[in-house]
Amino acid sequence: MSVEVISPGLFTTVQDLGRYGYQRHGVHVSGAMDALALRVANLLVGNEPDAAVLELTMKGPALRFHQDVLVAVCGADMQPVLDERRLRRNRPVLVQSGSVLRFGHARKGCRAYLAIAGGFDVPLVMNSRSTNVRAKFGGAWGRALAETDRLALGNPGKKNVRLARQLQDRSVNRADSFCEADWFVPQSFFPYPQQKDAVVRVMPGAESELFTAQSRRDFWTTPYQISVQSDRMGYRLHGPELALNEPVELISSAVSAGTIQVPPGGMPIVLLADRQTVGGYPKIGHVATVDLPILAQLRPHDRVQFQQVTLRAAEQAWYEQEKALAELGAGIELYLRGRSKR
Repeated sequence: MSVEVISPGLFTTVQDLGRYGYQRHGVHVSGAMDALALRVANLLVGNEPDAAVLELTMKGPALRFHQDVLVAVCGADMQPVLDERRLRRNRPVLVQSGSVLRFGHARKGCRAYLAIAGGFDVPLVMNSRSTNVRAKFGGAWGRALAETDRLALGNPGKKNVRLARQLQDRSVNRADSFCEADWFVPQSFFPYPQQKDAVVRVMPGAESELFTAQSRRDFWTTPYQISVQSDRMGYRLHGPELALNEPVELISSAVSAGTIQVPPGGMPIVLLADRQTVGGYPKIGHVATVDLPILAQLRPHDRVQFQQVTLRAAEQAWYEQEKALAELGAGIELYLRGRSKR
């Protein structure tokens, strides 16, 4: 059975947690821009954390389900509507075969994630189902979704089936086309800013001392605006020009998600999911991994303020987020066990 694409939205791709272990061969990691939203959506439907989902950008698709499925939507608010009824985010929803799910423009945020029990069954390429659009492989035919595409679904596991059964029995909304859970993950679980200006924690980069004192002050104290020339590879920023003390030539070295490079023009670039594997521009900072979901939800013209943190503080923040995810997973498991005894 499958999901049919009625309209593809602005830019909808299949993503998982990424394609690791191949950067030495020049292969991008790819994967979800907002890994937190992906992981929570998968938890809500009983999937493994790295199950393939759909990543929706700015405007979502319209999809027809050709089987009963358990779904969850997390991330940006794209006002999902299922057969003319509003579908609430951050909770599991059991959808009947033949139903149509439509997403609109993102009212808040930039990217939403649709998880389906069993995940999207696209081929594994180098141990990942993520789409690498630039290289045209992975995901669904190596590209963004198109009208009339049909995506196969994986076989639901035991946890998927248990969640679906409990939801069917204990749902709040018993509308004909879907059954919606009476429990959910609060929006406060996610670190998204409430305004267009976001604060992102950053560790100083290896070459930060090569920049002038004024440039370093500007970098830490002045907000930068996200350029329209931004994509999954990286965000180009507009703000104070960053200058070096003197010209330097660097040997290209490995980069990671969140690396902030400064090319000769002086405007920084934050590297993201589809980043290149190495870079030769000086690195003024690295965004803490825990705050990458914040960046993922920013749009062109939004502003970001960099806040300096130590490596230890960034690691502690990451630990706290991982702990919260583990507690969420344990809570869902306890819920299922409690319901099964009734």
